[in-house]
Amino acid sequence: MGYEVTFLDNADITDENLKKFDAIITGVRAYNLYEFLSDKNDVLMRYVKNGGNVIVQYMKSNQVGDKNITVGPYPIRVDSRTRVTEEDAKVDFLLPDNPALNYPNKISENDFEGWVQERSTYQAVQLDPHYETPIGMHDTDEAESNGSLAIVKYGKGNFVYASLVFFRELPAGVPGAYRLMANLIALPKNKE
Repeated sequence: MGYEVTFLDNADITDENLKKFDAIITGVRAYNLYEFLSDKNDVLMRYVKNGGNVIVQYMKSNQVGDKNITVGPYPIRVDSRTRVTEEDAKVDFLLPDNPALNYPNKISENDFEGWVQERSTYQAVQLDPHYETPIGMHDTDEAESNGSLAIVKYGKGNFVYASLVFFRELPAGVPGAYRLMANLIALPKNKE
């Protein structure tokens, strides 16, 4: 995709160091493995408030060990039982004008073709009203869930919780997954 990638550890997550990054993306389950991410939430949210983008790929639960996770600028809860396992489940565009679906790529149903194994795991089930959920989906005979992509503007930047299975789709070379991830990375700076 042409991005320069830098891996960050606990000591790297400082106000001064994060200024040089356009986006911070956590790996799948990172918050469930690394307690320091929760401990550094205030630093990460200052980065967002000043114009950065933080994209959290799915968490399996709201805990790291026996400690509750702190993530995002507003409360968010995930549920390990919520998933969309049908790789061809219909995607409904609930907020079609949301920047995540429009820039730099116009996201359409075609971008969800060719997905492998599933659509979404460990979705957000309880979200603060500040979050926007631009897409919905569900398996056959199940209620629609809008917890696979939750976005909130915070200060000049954006925070994203993505339970979409980018970790399967990007290695599989699914073009629509690349297009959508590029949009999340490119979320615009906000006017305060």
